[in-house]
Amino acid sequence: MVRQYETVFIMTPVLSEDQMKEAVKKVRDFLTGKGAEIIFENNWGMRRLAYPIQKKSTGFYYLIEFKAEGSAIAELEVMFKRDERCLRFLTVALDKHAIAYNEKKRTPKAAEAVTEEV
Repeated sequence: MVRQYETVFIMTPVLSEDQMKEAVKKVRDFLTGKGAEIIFENNWGMRRLAYPIQKKSTGFYYLIEFKAEGSAIAELEVMFKRDERCLRFLTVALDKHAIAYNEKKRTPKAAEAVTEEV
C-alpha cells in the first residue's frame, strides 16, 4: 500500500556543500528507484544540535516528503544506517491531518490573503 511519509536526516557538518548535495541526491535517487514519488523537499541548512552526536554540535538538516510502499522505508533506513555521513534520521508515516497541515504550510501567504478577502 502506498502511503505518504516524511523523513528528516542530519548529515555531518564536516561535509562541503557539494558533498551534501551528493548525499541528498543519493537519497533522492534511492527513493525514485524504489518507485517513490517525491512531493516536497526542504534544505534546513546547518543547525545546532540539541546535544552532541559523535562529538559534533551542528549538522546539516534536510527534509523530504514522499509517497512510497512500506517496504521501501525499511531499505531506506538501512541505507541511512550504513552511510557514515548521516548522524541521525527519522521517517514518519503521515496521516490525513498531517498531510493537510503540510499542504497548507507550503502554500504562499499571498494566496491565503486573496482567498480571505473574497
